[in-house]
Amino acid sequence: MDYQAILSAERRADLSARGLWLNRLFSDALDEVAARTPDALAIVDHNSMTGASTRMSYAELQRLSVRIACALAAQGVQRDDVVAVQLPNWWHYAAVYIACVRIGAVINPLMPVFRERELEYMLGFAEAKVWIVPREFRGFDYPAMAASLRGVLPKLEKVFVVGGTDSATSFEACLVERAWEAEADSAALFAARRMQPNDVTEIMYTSGTTGQPKGVMHTANTLMCKCLLASELFGFSEHDAIFMGSPLAHQTGFLYGALFSIYHGTPCVMQDVWEPVKASRLMAEERCTITLGATPFLSDLVRTEAAKAFDTSCLRLFLCSGAPIPRVLVEDANASHPNMYVMSAWGMTEMGITTATYPGDPLEKVLDSDGRALPHQAVRVLDEAGALVAPGIEGRLQARCATTFVGYLKRPEAYGVDADGWIETGDNARMDADGYIRITGRSKDIIIRGGENIPVVEVEALLYRHPAVEDAAVVAMPDARLGERGCAFVTLRAGHSLDFRGMIAYLNDCRMMKQYLPERLEIIAAFPRTPSGKIQKFKLREQARSLTPMSLAP
Repeated sequence: MDYQAILSAERRADLSARGLWLNRLFSDALDEVAARTPDALAIVDHNSMTGASTRMSYAELQRLSVRIACALAAQGVQRDDVVAVQLPNWWHYAAVYIACVRIGAVINPLMPVFRERELEYMLGFAEAKVWIVPREFRGFDYPAMAASLRGVLPKLEKVFVVGGTDSATSFEACLVERAWEAEADSAALFAARRMQPNDVTEIMYTSGTTGQPKGVMHTANTLMCKCLLASELFGFSEHDAIFMGSPLAHQTGFLYGALFSIYHGTPCVMQDVWEPVKASRLMAEERCTITLGATPFLSDLVRTEAAKAFDTSCLRLFLCSGAPIPRVLVEDANASHPNMYVMSAWGMTEMGITTATYPGDPLEKVLDSDGRALPHQAVRVLDEAGALVAPGIEGRLQARCATTFVGYLKRPEAYGVDADGWIETGDNARMDADGYIRITGRSKDIIIRGGENIPVVEVEALLYRHPAVEDAAVVAMPDARLGERGCAFVTLRAGHSLDFRGMIAYLNDCRMMKQYLPERLEIIAAFPRTPSGKIQKFKLREQARSLTPMSLAP
């Protein structure tokens, strides 16, 4: 596939000359760590499906990545082919990604919660040749889902099942248990397939303003630059260890968990099902020092009484992003974890961490902002005419970053980066006189539920197809734990009726993923509209501020 990366010679030369683009691959980083400290701990994970835990050294991770690379090549994976990985937080992400790098393939992490409706589009659009799934996770049968989709995915050639019982598709039998590296000249294979640091190495889907997600494309240079800047931000050293409860299929988990650890040669402790008591125990046992996650993770960690039984004084930094952190939550965190700094940050899949607060910042900055731009990153707030606004005035947020992605898959027209490198973020913000921003809203029509973007247009499109629905709009309800939940407002056709249970049953029949389901239904007589007929969603949001989620319990 021709990925049509948008990357000028001037940008490559400038960032390389400034030492921000290192022109290395993550396979190089792993090989160097394995040679330097082969017995160093790389990964600790726990498989909730089997109850088995894995402790893997860097030498073991290197060996597995070589074997899986040779196996994938033997199974027909070519340079630039897409390998989709839909797994929980297990060691496989790191090994498969490095294997892909070794043979010039592109990884596409996919959230385990995605189902047929999302996957038919995502796998088909990326033309995935390989799809790696668990046999079971949270009680769901992934091989059965994969079988149901094979007929509509003509480019998909292989499905490998982690923990699978069929030797023809088992990840272990097909990729791990056989010594594939002994059957190939791996050095020659890897040399012939070697990627360049500016080649596309990852596709990560993100929700957009339309109902279809966009495939954000990153290179080794853009990803490794994120690691470089994060190292400075975190004050990271060889004595640190990352705890990752955020999904590795999100850029936060994938980059700042698996790849960031490889970049430094330090441990990453993974949790596949978030549970705050278990998280605290793991952090204490493995002496984790840094974690990253959305607001609900922080809330659960500091407000779950049983989690306080473990000594997590080793945890010195919690980077919280995805939604503004409530002031009271930061205060609770400071009281329960006095050794831990809560860092408020803002970023996007397209750029990674762009702004953050810093240790030593005045408390008000931590409580009431999303930080200031990192070195080599920049943000600005403009009015509708494109002029800079005064401090404290809301406007549209733009960013210019060394870490900016290189395009959307098959959508070069959507790139939206101007000649000077500024990108429209889709967020609105205020900036104070010191350069600290506060996200005030989103021009993108999405809801952020626990750090997960919900593409509102997609949900609305399905509601419009319901025979009872005349008109529909989905807006955010504020929520103390998740930040936001979805509330559906609808008007009904004459003679029809609809209740909350009926709406959920209908959306489930449409195979809408659970996290996208609205959690309240409001039947209204008419929508507030502009003179031109557009729904005034800000008025619906005002109504939703006082509403609470509905329950399906009898």
